[in-house]
Amino acid sequence: MCLVEVKPGPPKPAASCALPVGDGMEIFTDSEMVRKARHGVMEFLLINHPLDCPICDQGGECDLQDQAMAFGHDGSRFEENKRAVDDKYMGPLINTIMTRCIHCTRCVRFSTEVGGVTDMGMINRGENAEITTLGKAVSSELSGNVIDLCPVGALTSKPYSFVARPWELRKTETIDVMDAIGSNIRIDARGNEVLRVLPRLNEDVNEEWISDKTRFACDGLRRQRLDRPYIRNAEGKLQAADWDAAFVAIAERLNGVDGGKIAALAGDQCDAEAMFALKALMESLGSANMDCRQDGAALDPSARASYLFNSGIAGVEAADACLIIGSNPRWEAPLVNSRLRKRWLQGGFNVGVVGPAHDLTYDTEYLGAGAETLQQIADGSHAFASVLKDAERPMLILGMGALTRGDGAAVLAAARQIAESTGMVSDDWNGFNVLHTAAARVGGLDLGFVPGDGGLDTGGILDAAASGAVEVLYLMGADEVDTKKLENAFVIYQGHHGDAGAHVADIILPGAAYTEKSGTYVNTEGRVQQGQVASFPPGEAREDWTIIRALSGVLGKTLPFDSLSALRKQMQAACPHFTRLDDPERADWGDFGSSGAMDPAPFESPIANFYMTDPISRASETMAKCTQEFVNNTDGATGTDG
Repeated sequence: MCLVEVKPGPPKPAASCALPVGDGMEIFTDSEMVRKARHGVMEFLLINHPLDCPICDQGGECDLQDQAMAFGHDGSRFEENKRAVDDKYMGPLINTIMTRCIHCTRCVRFSTEVGGVTDMGMINRGENAEITTLGKAVSSELSGNVIDLCPVGALTSKPYSFVARPWELRKTETIDVMDAIGSNIRIDARGNEVLRVLPRLNEDVNEEWISDKTRFACDGLRRQRLDRPYIRNAEGKLQAADWDAAFVAIAERLNGVDGGKIAALAGDQCDAEAMFALKALMESLGSANMDCRQDGAALDPSARASYLFNSGIAGVEAADACLIIGSNPRWEAPLVNSRLRKRWLQGGFNVGVVGPAHDLTYDTEYLGAGAETLQQIADGSHAFASVLKDAERPMLILGMGALTRGDGAAVLAAARQIAESTGMVSDDWNGFNVLHTAAARVGGLDLGFVPGDGGLDTGGILDAAASGAVEVLYLMGADEVDTKKLENAFVIYQGHHGDAGAHVADIILPGAAYTEKSGTYVNTEGRVQQGQVASFPPGEAREDWTIIRALSGVLGKTLPFDSLSALRKQMQAACPHFTRLDDPERADWGDFGSSGAMDPAPFESPIANFYMTDPISRASETMAKCTQEFVNNTDGATGTDG
């Protein structure tokens, strides 16, 4: 369809996409010759294409439909029977109607070049050519992107099949919180129900792709939701209540309790506004016991460069050597992994791995399992240390699997030593990168949602709750902690799903999910982004900061803001870089980590199942099917050892 007429030139159409520019060349894009050629091309494309438009899921946003309307002919000269092709199985996410396929091979090229898997391919030739996976599910964490790439309705979304037409949907541009990348997404909702999630173009973050968890976990937003406050009665059962009763119960329990016996933990999907409000409430109650690192990661909040992906996600493409420490980026951040593969495809990119060995879709050199190898690289005795020193722009990626151990601070110090001794940090380059798994983590560290003077961190809070030293614990979306230690504490849980935190709660305050509130998030590279309201919270659930503000009034500690804009002004005054939306600020290098002995045990990835890492994805029926297909079914497993 890119045919044009060129003068002076041959008396036939030329493909503009393959035509170099020349002096004196005249290009005609809508001449009689061009129109006739486009009619012919479209006629050939539609020879075997079925007349499925009224019942096709792509109807209304189909490239072929648009091209046929703009450039096609009003009839066809072919009278033979149309070709029919059997539909193929491609897993629980991709629905296939292969009779519509026009063999553009976009899906094959994407899965091979970007996804790094060879599951999709074309067999046979000519009239008999077919795209197939030979009955296998597409084992890539980015597989859903082929749905966007397909220019016809041959590959469509299986969970979204026959659900809605595009003109029925209300479209909202927002930010994803399923991992710490902060992928730019568009949420399509009808009424109050989120029906699908699509990627938005942002070359610096997610390019034009999103992970399968980002795209397909949205059905978890309508399952197992908390839609009203609950209070645990004398018999130990949760009973529905109203907001006033819940707030009064909290006020009665907190009455007379010393601030040192109160603590708060923030979860992985909290927005910055909610954490800022909760921190202010805890300080007004006299408590310094708070933490946003619910996995216990040894991150130093005093040095911003120590917890950022300093080179930037797009900066991966400028590196020429990489050391991965205690991380499986294919599961922890599929879009960072795709950047690493993109850089590897260009050549001249050595990747060394210390920690768990996984198929990362590109060649890696396995250096060792744990801290012993890391120490050898740090003191320069390992061969890979010279590889990093010889590189112009070396980088390392430090994963949560290395930082959440008891020796996390020593591992952080060793990683800093490697960065400094191999020339990773210079005036125009910082290759020291921490890869987070939680969307809320960087924002929480920026805001100082960490223990104050004499305060307890996550491990200390949980131990103190078990011993009775902490009497009241406020969990804001924190579901990944050891809830067995909370049996002796009075637990207030504020969240949107009936997950682990709600099961141990004495008071439940229903909050809003990320699609239901306007919130600020900071991704792993320190990029401040704002999400928008795409739907409204169910029942009596409310936005998180408004719950904390209302509770503060009942407790007699009224917080000094009563609107989102007022809260943001105070938050931006406390952290000025929150005013720089989508413009990450370079962090100053400093001294961080604590040198010391490291545990010889091997590093382990913190994610055992890519498809279920948070309350939303654990409630998703689609993610349950993916878990069954790719994680529990060893034949089709991805990211397995080796």
